[in-house]
Amino acid sequence: AWAIQAKQAFIYIRGEFQHGAKILENAIAEAKAKGFLGNNILGSGYSCEVVVHRGGGCYVCGEETGLIESLEGKRGYPRIKPPYFPAVLGLYNCPTIVNNAETLAQVKHVLAFGGAEFAKIGIPGDSGTHIWGVSGLVKRPGLYEIEAGKATFGELLYDFCGGPLEGRKFKAIIPGGSSTKILKFGERFKGKLPNGQEFDWALEDIPLDSNSIAACGTGLGTGGTIVIDDSVEMIQALSNLNAFYAHETCGQCTPCREGSLWLSRVSKRITTGGGLESDVPLLLDIANQVAGRTICAHGEAVAWPVQSAVPKFKDEYLDSIRRRQKGEALSDLKLI
Repeated sequence: AWAIQAKQAFIYIRGEFQHGAKILENAIAEAKAKGFLGNNILGSGYSCEVVVHRGGGCYVCGEETGLIESLEGKRGYPRIKPPYFPAVLGLYNCPTIVNNAETLAQVKHVLAFGGAEFAKIGIPGDSGTHIWGVSGLVKRPGLYEIEAGKATFGELLYDFCGGPLEGRKFKAIIPGGSSTKILKFGERFKGKLPNGQEFDWALEDIPLDSNSIAACGTGLGTGGTIVIDDSVEMIQALSNLNAFYAHETCGQCTPCREGSLWLSRVSKRITTGGGLESDVPLLLDIANQVAGRTICAHGEAVAWPVQSAVPKFKDEYLDSIRRRQKGEALSDLKLI
């Protein structure tokens, strides 16, 4: 705020995070009491107020223009860009800078050490650290802060997280949150990095930096890695993701609104025993009509799990359908 001389700042937090909001409000009160916020901060002549704003719990409000709409008291519909780039036409049509919490957490270190020193952390093109939030079926799920590019997925999952649960084997991961493409254990990833370096990696060998992960056909995203083991039926996992995205679409764009609903219906039909073998390519056909046809990236979030999982686990999906047609009981385990 001081860098751009903004006199008003907002901390936007999901309405469900009541404890976190209270912590932030207490921190703002402490900062005001010490003269770090409010009028004439530390006698500098600069004034700035910070307000904690609790949103309505809409997933799409993670998109910056949807967040701004929510701040203005409207439904969280993402805006069309252009013209609504926040730095030009943001909150109340004023220039607005939107950053996420992890970016702001790094600013302190950049200011303390300087840009050149901070750039030495990590690797060229991806400075600093990444926070990996590992959930799912590992021995030690949790938050792990790792220098960019200085560890691999294998080290994250086996060394930091303790490996798979007893008697289980890893099957797949969703590396950067549910909206990133699924990676399958046993795959080989071949290609070339932006610096020209060629690679041939197993999943466990992929370095934890944005360029390496992107070169393998997925994304770092939020770093929210979801781990799937061999006890999970992949159609159950995909159905759970599809239901989430159908629930969280804002409904503004027809391909996303209708496509997410149909993906959820088809995958649920499979899990409840009414699936047909033709449903497997149908899932892919629907997803292909959503990605790239929406105002915001929620369309890609809807499509990418399907577009990546169906080709990689096609045989398992078909087997799940055939077994249900025979009346075989299957696990109801779902990803959380």
